[in-house]
Amino acid sequence: MSKDKKLTIIPAKAPLVGRAVPPGSKSITNRALLLAGLAKGISRLTGALKSDDTRYMADALRAMGVVIDEPDDTSFVVTGSGKLLAPKAPLFLGNAGTATRFLTAAAALVDGTVVVDGDQHMRKRPIGPLVDALRSLGIDATAETGCPPVTVKGTGCFEASRIGIDGGLSSQYVSALLMMAAGGDRPVDIELLGEDIGALGYIDLTTAAMRAFGAKVEKTSAVTWRVEPTGYTAADFVIEPDASAATYLWAAEVLTGGSIDLGVPNGAFTQPDARAYEMIVKFPRLPAEIDGSQMQDAVPTLAVLAAFNETPVHFVGIANLRVKECDRIRALSTGLTQIRPDLAREEGDDLIVQSDPSLAGRRLPAEIDTFADHRIAMSFALAGLKIDGITILDPDCVGKTFPAYWRTLAGLGVKYVNED
Repeated sequence: MSKDKKLTIIPAKAPLVGRAVPPGSKSITNRALLLAGLAKGISRLTGALKSDDTRYMADALRAMGVVIDEPDDTSFVVTGSGKLLAPKAPLFLGNAGTATRFLTAAAALVDGTVVVDGDQHMRKRPIGPLVDALRSLGIDATAETGCPPVTVKGTGCFEASRIGIDGGLSSQYVSALLMMAAGGDRPVDIELLGEDIGALGYIDLTTAAMRAFGAKVEKTSAVTWRVEPTGYTAADFVIEPDASAATYLWAAEVLTGGSIDLGVPNGAFTQPDARAYEMIVKFPRLPAEIDGSQMQDAVPTLAVLAAFNETPVHFVGIANLRVKECDRIRALSTGLTQIRPDLAREEGDDLIVQSDPSLAGRRLPAEIDTFADHRIAMSFALAGLKIDGITILDPDCVGKTFPAYWRTLAGLGVKYVNED
Protein backbone atom coordinates (compact mmCIF):
# COMPACT_ATOMS: atom_id res chain seq x y z
CA MET A 1 0.00 0.00 0.00
CA SER A 2 1.70 3.19 -1.19
CA LYS A 3 1.40 6.34 0.90
CA ASP A 4 2.31 8.32 -2.25
CA LYS A 5 -0.74 7.13 -4.14
CA LYS A 6 -3.35 9.65 -5.27
CA LEU A 7 -6.89 9.30 -6.56
CA THR A 8 -8.71 12.06 -8.43
CA ILE A 9 -12.48 11.93 -8.62
CA ILE A 10 -14.22 12.79 -11.90
CA PRO A 11 -17.42 14.75 -11.15
CA ALA A 12 -20.64 12.81 -11.65
CA LYS A 13 -22.41 13.82 -14.86
CA ALA A 14 -25.66 12.08 -13.93
CA PRO A 15 -27.52 10.99 -10.81
CA LEU A 16 -25.97 7.96 -9.13
CA VAL A 17 -28.38 5.06 -9.43
CA GLY A 18 -27.94 1.43 -8.46
CA ARG A 19 -27.40 -0.98 -5.61
CA ALA A 20 -24.50 -0.57 -3.20
CA VAL A 21 -24.57 -2.62 0.00
CA PRO A 22 -22.32 -1.30 2.79
CA PRO A 23 -19.89 -3.71 4.45
CA GLY A 24 -20.66 -5.18 7.84
CA SER A 25 -20.41 -2.93 10.87
CA LYS A 26 -16.87 -2.54 12.16
CA SER A 27 -18.12 -1.67 15.63
CA ILE A 28 -20.33 -4.73 15.91
CA THR A 29 -17.84 -7.08 14.21
CA ASN A 30 -15.07 -6.28 16.70
CA ARG A 31 -17.41 -6.61 19.65
CA ALA A 32 -18.67 -9.96 18.39
CA LEU A 33 -15.15 -11.24 17.69
CA LEU A 34 -14.00 -10.48 21.24
CA LEU A 35 -17.10 -11.92 22.89
CA ALA A 36 -16.91 -15.07 20.77
CA GLY A 37 -13.23 -15.34 21.69
CA LEU A 38 -14.08 -15.12 25.39
CA ALA A 39 -16.87 -17.71 25.04
CA LYS A 40 -16.53 -21.45 25.32
CA GLY A 41 -17.57 -23.27 22.16
CA ILE A 42 -18.06 -22.47 18.49
CA SER A 43 -19.60 -19.16 17.39
CA ARG A 44 -20.53 -18.34 13.81
CA LEU A 45 -20.46 -14.66 12.89
CA THR A 46 -22.13 -13.77 9.59
CA GLY A 47 -22.39 -10.47 7.73
CA ALA A 48 -19.04 -9.52 9.27
CA LEU A 49 -16.64 -6.86 8.08
CA LYS A 50 -13.27 -8.00 6.75
CA SER A 51 -11.01 -4.95 6.94
CA ASP A 52 -7.78 -3.76 8.55
CA ASP A 53 -9.44 -3.11 11.93
CA THR A 54 -11.20 -6.46 12.18
CA ARG A 55 -8.14 -8.29 10.87
CA TYR A 56 -6.08 -6.83 13.70
CA MET A 57 -8.67 -8.00 16.23
CA ALA A 58 -8.88 -11.50 14.74
CA ASP A 59 -5.11 -11.90 14.58
CA ALA A 60 -4.73 -10.71 18.19
CA LEU A 61 -7.28 -13.25 19.38
CA ARG A 62 -5.48 -15.99 17.43
CA ALA A 63 -2.30 -14.99 19.25
CA MET A 64 -4.22 -15.49 22.51
CA GLY A 65 -5.26 -19.06 21.74
CA VAL A 66 -8.57 -18.53 19.93
CA VAL A 67 -9.15 -20.52 16.74
CA ILE A 68 -10.71 -18.37 14.02
CA ASP A 69 -11.63 -19.69 10.59
CA GLU A 70 -12.87 -17.57 7.69
CA PRO A 71 -15.03 -19.70 5.40
CA ASP A 72 -16.01 -16.76 3.18
CA ASP A 73 -15.66 -12.99 2.76
CA THR A 74 -18.29 -12.12 5.38
CA SER A 75 -18.03 -14.86 8.00
CA PHE A 76 -15.88 -15.83 10.98
CA VAL A 77 -16.12 -19.16 12.79
CA VAL A 78 -14.67 -18.63 16.26
CA THR A 79 -13.74 -21.49 18.58
CA GLY A 80 -12.94 -20.41 22.13
CA SER A 81 -12.03 -22.21 25.32
CA GLY A 82 -13.59 -19.62 27.59
CA LYS A 83 -10.20 -18.12 28.44
CA LEU A 84 -7.67 -15.99 26.62
CA LEU A 85 -4.00 -16.96 26.90
CA ALA A 86 -1.02 -14.66 27.28
CA PRO A 87 0.44 -14.02 23.80
CA LYS A 88 4.10 -14.75 23.12
CA ALA A 89 4.68 -11.26 21.68
CA PRO A 90 3.11 -7.78 21.95
CA LEU A 91 -0.24 -7.45 20.19
CA PHE A 92 0.09 -5.04 17.25
CA LEU A 93 -3.27 -3.44 16.45
CA GLY A 94 -2.40 -0.76 13.89
CA ASN A 95 -4.70 2.21 14.43
CA ALA A 96 -7.74 0.13 15.41
CA GLY A 97 -9.29 1.98 18.35
CA THR A 98 -11.95 -0.61 19.17
CA ALA A 99 -9.48 -3.51 19.13
CA THR A 100 -6.95 -1.60 21.24
CA ARG A 101 -9.37 -0.42 23.94
CA PHE A 102 -11.35 -3.68 24.10
CA LEU A 103 -8.28 -5.92 24.32
CA THR A 104 -6.62 -3.71 26.92
CA ALA A 105 -9.51 -4.41 29.29
CA ALA A 106 -9.86 -8.06 28.27
CA ALA A 107 -6.17 -8.54 29.07
CA ALA A 108 -7.12 -8.25 32.75
CA LEU A 109 -8.75 -11.69 32.39
CA VAL A 110 -5.51 -13.27 31.12
CA ASP A 111 -3.22 -15.09 33.52
CA GLY A 112 0.01 -13.48 32.37
CA THR A 113 1.40 -10.37 30.69
CA VAL A 114 -0.19 -8.76 27.65
CA VAL A 115 1.33 -5.79 25.79
CA VAL A 116 -1.15 -3.92 23.59
CA ASP A 117 0.50 -1.70 20.97
CA GLY A 118 -0.27 0.03 17.68
CA ASP A 119 1.15 2.17 14.93
CA GLN A 120 2.42 5.75 15.17
CA HIS A 121 -1.13 7.11 15.03
CA MET A 122 -2.44 4.82 17.77
CA ARG A 123 0.50 5.76 19.96
CA LYS A 124 -0.97 9.30 20.02
CA ARG A 125 -4.50 8.23 20.98
CA PRO A 126 -5.31 8.49 24.70
CA ILE A 127 -6.01 5.42 26.79
CA GLY A 128 -5.18 6.80 30.26
CA PRO A 129 -8.74 6.76 31.68
CA LEU A 130 -9.10 3.06 30.87
CA VAL A 131 -5.72 2.24 32.39
CA ASP A 132 -6.65 4.23 35.51
CA ALA A 133 -9.90 2.28 35.81
CA LEU A 134 -8.03 -1.04 35.57
CA ARG A 135 -5.52 0.08 38.19
CA SER A 136 -8.38 1.01 40.52
CA LEU A 137 -9.30 -2.70 40.46
CA GLY A 138 -5.84 -3.68 41.61
CA ILE A 139 -4.81 -4.74 38.10
CA ASP A 140 -1.18 -4.05 37.20
CA ALA A 141 -1.63 -1.87 34.09
CA THR A 142 0.75 0.78 32.78
CA ALA A 143 0.90 3.16 29.83
CA GLU A 144 3.88 5.46 30.30
CA THR A 145 2.70 8.13 27.86
CA GLY A 146 -1.03 7.83 28.56
CA CYS A 147 -1.29 6.27 25.09
CA PRO A 148 -0.34 2.81 23.82
CA PRO A 149 1.70 0.73 24.33
CA VAL A 150 -0.12 -0.61 27.38
CA THR A 151 1.25 -3.41 29.56
CA VAL A 152 -1.29 -5.43 31.55
CA LYS A 153 -0.19 -8.12 33.99
CA GLY A 154 -3.33 -10.13 34.57
CA THR A 155 -4.07 -12.85 37.08
CA GLY A 156 -6.89 -14.55 35.19
CA CYS A 157 -9.65 -12.81 37.13
CA PHE A 158 -10.40 -9.73 39.17
CA GLU A 159 -12.46 -8.92 42.23
CA ALA A 160 -14.49 -5.74 42.27
CA SER A 161 -18.05 -4.67 42.96
CA ARG A 162 -17.77 -1.24 41.39
CA ILE A 163 -15.76 0.40 38.61
CA GLY A 164 -15.75 4.14 37.91
CA ILE A 165 -14.70 5.34 34.48
CA ASP A 166 -14.39 8.75 32.84
CA GLY A 167 -15.94 8.16 29.43
CA GLY A 168 -15.57 11.75 28.25
CA LEU A 169 -12.88 10.97 25.68
CA SER A 170 -14.38 7.76 24.36
CA SER A 171 -17.36 5.50 24.96
CA GLN A 172 -15.01 2.65 23.99
CA TYR A 173 -13.52 2.75 27.49
CA VAL A 174 -16.94 2.02 28.95
CA SER A 175 -17.67 -0.73 26.42
CA ALA A 176 -14.29 -2.31 27.13
CA LEU A 177 -14.99 -2.50 30.88
CA LEU A 178 -18.53 -3.77 30.37
CA MET A 179 -17.34 -6.69 28.24
CA MET A 180 -14.54 -7.48 30.67
CA ALA A 181 -16.84 -7.34 33.71
CA ALA A 182 -18.79 -10.49 32.80
CA GLY A 183 -15.55 -12.42 33.44
CA GLY A 184 -15.31 -11.26 37.04
CA ASP A 185 -16.01 -13.15 40.29
CA ARG A 186 -19.00 -11.12 41.45
CA PRO A 187 -21.58 -8.65 40.11
CA VAL A 188 -20.00 -5.36 39.06
CA ASP A 189 -21.54 -1.90 38.88
CA ILE A 190 -19.88 0.24 36.21
CA GLU A 191 -20.47 3.94 36.73
CA LEU A 192 -19.68 6.87 34.46
CA LEU A 193 -17.73 9.66 36.11
CA GLY A 194 -18.01 13.24 34.89
CA GLU A 195 -20.75 14.91 32.92
CA ASP A 196 -19.72 14.08 29.38
CA ILE A 197 -19.78 10.80 27.52
CA GLY A 198 -19.08 9.89 23.94
CA ALA A 199 -21.78 8.27 21.83
CA LEU A 200 -24.03 6.45 24.30
CA GLY A 201 -25.55 4.49 21.44
CA TYR A 202 -22.32 2.53 21.10
CA ILE A 203 -22.68 1.37 24.71
CA ASP A 204 -26.13 0.07 23.74
CA LEU A 205 -24.47 -1.86 20.89
CA THR A 206 -22.10 -3.37 23.43
CA THR A 207 -24.73 -4.48 25.90
CA ALA A 208 -26.89 -5.95 23.11
CA ALA A 209 -23.93 -8.00 21.85
CA MET A 210 -23.08 -9.11 25.40
CA ARG A 211 -26.62 -10.41 25.91
CA ALA A 212 -26.42 -12.29 22.60
CA PHE A 213 -23.43 -14.19 24.04
CA GLY A 214 -25.14 -15.03 27.31
CA ALA A 215 -24.19 -12.15 29.57
CA LYS A 216 -26.57 -10.53 32.03
CA VAL A 217 -26.21 -6.74 31.95
CA GLU A 218 -28.73 -4.20 33.17
CA LYS A 219 -28.76 -0.41 33.04
CA THR A 220 -29.59 0.60 36.60
CA SER A 221 -29.43 4.39 36.15
CA ALA A 222 -28.61 6.92 33.46
CA VAL A 223 -24.91 6.44 34.19
CA THR A 224 -24.65 2.97 35.74
CA TRP A 225 -24.73 -0.62 34.46
CA ARG A 226 -24.71 -3.85 36.50
CA VAL A 227 -22.94 -6.84 34.97
CA GLU A 228 -23.34 -10.34 36.42
CA PRO A 229 -20.32 -12.73 36.48
CA THR A 230 -21.79 -15.07 33.87
CA GLY A 231 -18.89 -15.30 31.44
CA TYR A 232 -19.92 -15.91 27.83
CA THR A 233 -21.40 -18.77 25.84
CA ALA A 234 -20.89 -19.41 22.13
CA ALA A 235 -23.59 -18.12 19.80
CA ASP A 236 -24.45 -17.63 16.15
CA PHE A 237 -24.57 -13.90 15.51
CA VAL A 238 -25.64 -11.82 12.48
CA ILE A 239 -23.85 -8.48 12.01
CA GLU A 240 -25.79 -5.63 10.41
CA PRO A 241 -24.32 -3.40 7.67
CA ASP A 242 -22.17 -0.47 8.77
CA ALA A 243 -24.19 2.72 9.32
CA SER A 244 -21.10 4.93 9.17
CA ALA A 245 -20.34 3.54 5.72
CA ALA A 246 -23.96 4.03 4.70
CA THR A 247 -23.68 7.78 5.35
CA TYR A 248 -21.36 8.21 2.33
CA LEU A 249 -23.88 6.49 0.07
CA TRP A 250 -26.81 8.46 1.48
CA ALA A 251 -24.85 11.68 0.90
CA ALA A 252 -23.83 10.65 -2.64
CA GLU A 253 -27.51 10.02 -3.36
CA VAL A 254 -28.70 13.48 -2.29
CA LEU A 255 -25.73 15.30 -3.82
CA THR A 256 -26.39 13.85 -7.26
CA GLY A 257 -30.17 13.50 -7.06
CA GLY A 258 -29.77 9.76 -7.43
CA SER A 259 -31.34 6.62 -6.02
CA ILE A 260 -29.06 4.11 -4.27
CA ASP A 261 -30.43 0.86 -2.86
CA LEU A 262 -28.42 -0.14 0.23
CA GLY A 263 -30.12 -3.51 0.53
CA VAL A 264 -31.42 -2.69 4.01
CA PRO A 265 -34.16 -0.25 5.09
CA ASN A 266 -32.81 3.04 6.40
CA GLY A 267 -34.65 2.50 9.69
CA ALA A 268 -33.19 -0.96 10.28
CA PHE A 269 -29.81 0.22 11.62
CA THR A 270 -29.23 0.11 15.38
CA GLN A 271 -25.92 1.99 15.23
CA PRO A 272 -25.78 5.63 16.41
CA ASP A 273 -24.46 7.03 13.13
CA ALA A 274 -27.70 6.03 11.41
CA ARG A 275 -29.15 9.18 12.98
CA ALA A 276 -27.30 11.12 10.30
CA TYR A 277 -29.87 9.95 7.75
CA GLU A 278 -32.44 12.33 9.26
CA MET A 279 -30.03 15.21 8.57
CA ILE A 280 -28.84 14.08 5.15
CA VAL A 281 -32.35 13.88 3.66
CA LYS A 282 -32.85 17.57 4.55
CA PHE A 283 -30.05 18.62 2.16
CA PRO A 284 -29.65 21.33 0.85
CA ARG A 285 -31.43 22.71 3.91
CA LEU A 286 -29.37 21.17 6.69
CA PRO A 287 -29.99 22.58 10.18
CA ALA A 288 -28.01 25.67 11.17
CA GLU A 289 -26.57 23.69 14.09
CA ILE A 290 -25.79 19.98 14.19
CA ASP A 291 -24.87 18.24 17.44
CA GLY A 292 -22.48 15.45 16.46
CA SER A 293 -21.95 14.03 19.96
CA GLN A 294 -24.07 10.94 19.38
CA MET A 295 -23.10 10.30 15.73
CA GLN A 296 -19.42 11.17 15.75
CA ASP A 297 -18.26 9.07 12.80
CA ALA A 298 -20.93 10.65 10.58
CA VAL A 299 -19.65 14.19 11.15
CA PRO A 300 -17.06 14.11 8.32
CA THR A 301 -19.81 13.10 5.88
CA LEU A 302 -22.12 15.84 7.11
CA ALA A 303 -19.35 18.47 7.11
CA VAL A 304 -18.46 17.86 3.46
CA LEU A 305 -22.15 17.79 2.55
CA ALA A 306 -22.55 21.10 4.39
CA ALA A 307 -20.09 22.72 1.97
CA PHE A 308 -22.86 22.60 -0.66
CA ASN A 309 -25.71 23.53 1.68
CA GLU A 310 -27.79 26.67 1.17
CA THR A 311 -26.77 28.13 4.55
CA PRO A 312 -23.83 27.75 6.97
CA VAL A 313 -23.73 24.83 9.41
CA HIS A 314 -22.25 24.95 12.90
CA PHE A 315 -21.12 21.56 14.27
CA VAL A 316 -21.08 21.24 18.07
CA GLY A 317 -20.47 18.40 20.52
CA ILE A 318 -17.57 17.10 18.46
CA ALA A 319 -14.55 17.60 20.74
CA ASN A 320 -13.92 13.84 20.70
CA LEU A 321 -13.13 14.05 16.99
CA ARG A 322 -9.76 15.48 17.97
CA VAL A 323 -8.67 12.09 19.34
CA LYS A 324 -9.90 9.79 16.58
CA GLU A 325 -7.62 8.26 13.92
CA CYS A 326 -6.46 11.84 13.41
CA ASP A 327 -7.65 15.24 14.63
CA ARG A 328 -10.73 15.14 12.43
CA ILE A 329 -11.82 18.70 13.22
CA ARG A 330 -8.47 19.97 11.97
CA ALA A 331 -8.48 17.58 8.99
CA LEU A 332 -11.96 18.73 7.93
CA SER A 333 -11.20 22.43 8.26
CA THR A 334 -7.90 21.98 6.43
CA GLY A 335 -9.45 20.00 3.59
CA LEU A 336 -12.40 22.35 3.14
CA THR A 337 -10.18 25.43 3.06
CA GLN A 338 -8.03 23.68 0.47
CA ILE A 339 -11.11 23.69 -1.72
CA ARG A 340 -11.94 27.33 -1.01
CA PRO A 341 -10.30 29.65 1.52
CA ASP A 342 -12.56 30.36 4.49
CA LEU A 343 -14.99 27.58 3.54
CA ALA A 344 -14.60 26.27 7.09
CA ARG A 345 -13.08 27.34 10.36
CA GLU A 346 -12.52 25.95 13.83
CA GLU A 347 -14.03 27.73 16.80
CA GLY A 348 -12.68 26.05 19.90
CA ASP A 349 -13.73 22.43 19.43
CA ASP A 350 -16.57 23.38 17.08
CA LEU A 351 -16.46 23.40 13.28
CA ILE A 352 -18.24 26.02 11.19
CA VAL A 353 -18.79 25.27 7.50
CA GLN A 354 -19.71 28.45 5.60
CA SER A 355 -21.51 26.63 2.75
CA ASP A 356 -21.45 27.68 -0.88
CA PRO A 357 -23.82 25.96 -3.34
CA SER A 358 -21.97 27.66 -6.22
CA LEU A 359 -19.02 25.33 -5.62
CA ALA A 360 -20.87 22.66 -7.60
CA GLY A 361 -19.79 22.48 -11.22
CA ARG A 362 -16.58 24.47 -10.75
CA ARG A 363 -12.99 23.38 -11.21
CA LEU A 364 -11.18 23.89 -7.90
CA PRO A 365 -8.06 21.70 -7.82
CA ALA A 366 -7.32 20.57 -4.28
CA GLU A 367 -5.16 17.80 -2.87
CA ILE A 368 -6.83 16.48 0.28
CA ASP A 369 -4.49 15.25 2.99
CA THR A 370 -6.34 12.33 4.57
CA PHE A 371 -3.90 12.04 7.50
CA ALA A 372 -4.19 8.27 6.91
CA ASP A 373 -7.80 8.53 8.14
CA HIS A 374 -10.35 6.45 6.24
CA ARG A 375 -13.26 8.73 7.09
CA ILE A 376 -11.50 11.83 5.78
CA ALA A 377 -10.76 10.03 2.49
CA MET A 378 -14.30 8.73 2.03
CA SER A 379 -16.06 11.96 2.97
CA PHE A 380 -13.96 14.22 0.73
CA ALA A 381 -14.59 11.88 -2.19
CA LEU A 382 -18.13 13.24 -1.99
CA ALA A 383 -16.83 16.72 -2.78
CA GLY A 384 -15.32 15.28 -5.94
CA LEU A 385 -18.76 14.27 -7.17
CA LYS A 386 -19.60 17.98 -7.59
CA ILE A 387 -16.22 19.74 -7.93
CA ASP A 388 -13.63 19.11 -10.64
CA GLY A 389 -10.08 18.59 -9.41
CA ILE A 390 -10.53 16.92 -6.01
CA THR A 391 -7.59 14.57 -5.37
CA ILE A 392 -7.50 12.21 -2.39
CA LEU A 393 -4.04 11.44 -0.99
CA ASP A 394 -3.38 7.94 0.41
CA PRO A 395 -6.74 6.62 -0.87
CA ASP A 396 -5.95 3.07 0.25
CA CYS A 397 -6.49 4.12 3.89
CA VAL A 398 -10.18 3.30 3.31
CA GLY A 399 -9.11 -0.33 3.86
CA LYS A 400 -9.45 0.33 7.59
CA THR A 401 -13.22 -0.13 7.44
CA PHE A 402 -14.45 -0.13 3.80
CA PRO A 403 -11.89 -1.85 1.55
CA ALA A 404 -14.27 -1.88 -1.42
CA TYR A 405 -15.21 1.82 -1.19
CA TRP A 406 -13.69 2.91 -4.48
CA ARG A 407 -15.06 -0.15 -6.28
CA THR A 408 -18.47 0.53 -4.75
CA LEU A 409 -18.48 4.08 -6.12
CA ALA A 410 -17.33 2.80 -9.50
CA GLY A 411 -20.22 0.36 -9.51
CA LEU A 412 -22.56 3.34 -9.23
CA GLY A 413 -20.92 5.00 -12.22
CA VAL A 414 -18.31 7.19 -10.49
CA LYS A 415 -15.10 7.56 -12.46
CA TYR A 416 -11.69 8.37 -11.00
CA VAL A 417 -8.03 8.39 -11.95
CA ASN A 418 -5.38 6.59 -9.87
CA GLU A 419 -1.81 7.87 -9.67
CA ASP A 420 1.19 6.29 -7.96
